Amino acid sequence: MRQQRALPLVLLFPLLAALLGSTPAFSATLADTAATAIRCGRLLDPASGKVTENAVILVRGERVEQAGTAVPSGARTVDLSRYTCLPGLIDSHTHVLLQPEDERGAPPVLNKSQAFRTIQGVAAARKDLEAGFTTMRDLDSEGAGFADVALRDAINQGIVPGPRLFVSTYALTITGGHMNHAGINPDIELPEPATLTDSRDAAIAEVRREVKYGADWIKVYATGTLRHIDPVTLEPLSQFSEEDLRAIVEEARRWHRDVAAHAYGGQGAKNAIRAGVRSLEHGMLLDDEALDLMVQRGTWWCPTLSVYFPDSEAELTELRKRILASHKEVFQKAMRKGVKIAFGTDVGAFEHGTSARELARMVEYGMSPLDALRSATIRGAELLRREKDLGTVEPGKYADLIAVEGDPLKDIGALGRVVFVMKAGEVYKRP
Repeated sequence: MRQQRALPLVLLFPLLAALLGSTPAFSATLADTAATAIRCGRLLDPASGKVTENAVILVRGERVEQAGTAVPSGARTVDLSRYTCLPGLIDSHTHVLLQPEDERGAPPVLNKSQAFRTIQGVAAARKDLEAGFTTMRDLDSEGAGFADVALRDAINQGIVPGPRLFVSTYALTITGGHMNHAGINPDIELPEPATLTDSRDAAIAEVRREVKYGADWIKVYATGTLRHIDPVTLEPLSQFSEEDLRAIVEEARRWHRDVAAHAYGGQGAKNAIRAGVRSLEHGMLLDDEALDLMVQRGTWWCPTLSVYFPDSEAELTELRKRILASHKEVFQKAMRKGVKIAFGTDVGAFEHGTSARELARMVEYGMSPLDALRSATIRGAELLRREKDLGTVEPGKYADLIAVEGDPLKDIGALGRVVFVMKAGEVYKRP
């Protein structure tokens, strides 16, 4: 008897699109190249900080054709004259295949199938897009295999709506380190949420495997997580030597990939910076030496401030209070020293579609609203090496545009009130 085979994930996406429904704008073909004129009440340019009243943006196909104040004859018009328009936002640290319940219970690799997590990811991607995030860097699937690659490709092919994704598939870690199961019966063999690479050769082989199956970025856990922090010294566990990390970076570079390093601080963070990683993630325990190295080496930082605030007072332990205080201090030092800061949230650990809350935290900690906005537009584009396509609304770039109620330069909370979303010339949300 022939054994029945499971439906391949790639065949699920057309079904998902039908189940979730698609907006009329989403069903429009990209081949439609008629010009669309978007009339903005105000157009905010994050690069210059300039606000243009009654601006008109002409979009043709996927790209911005011109920006001015007149509507060309024959162009379709989108009236956003009551709103502030600005470039689509970029979240440089996300987990589209992760949900808040995954942080509170068993790791999803143990209690959710990859197919189910993919379906959740489709819904999450839509929420994030409709919240104004037209581009996201997704920093590991946490055991969902290469479902992030499949979701990226499905979005790119127009099968389901979502942000433009740059994905990193599995993260590299070590036995006993971060993204290992803790407290599990050692007699039971279980899949781990990340790939255990306990030698340099194993790490290089994993980089090659991930590139083979579609990774845009390589992620490595240069330090452990909260349970690996010394409660007295606040020194996090260093997981890889500088030489090992350099080998990972060089192998990734050979394949034209960059490396993002989860690093709370201590020696592990310095190893990652000296090894040449493109970005450091979290970094709440970085010291002055590490920050100075980041400035010297041009290392990017995604602080992910909000995710470390617990949901309840009962979870606010003395250790957590010290970590939060250190995170705020490090963020303020990094701004003074000139560290390159890109907006990143860790969304997935909290509710998808709510990433804008991180902007409010950045402003609360002393960053100007304009610089916070820059971190989520032009800085994100630079981190991704996509400055020619993303980050501003100007001729030749992708027509990624959002509109919000209010003025983000006076009220950063306006970025949580997104009423219009266009990605690559397609409208996904309108007033």
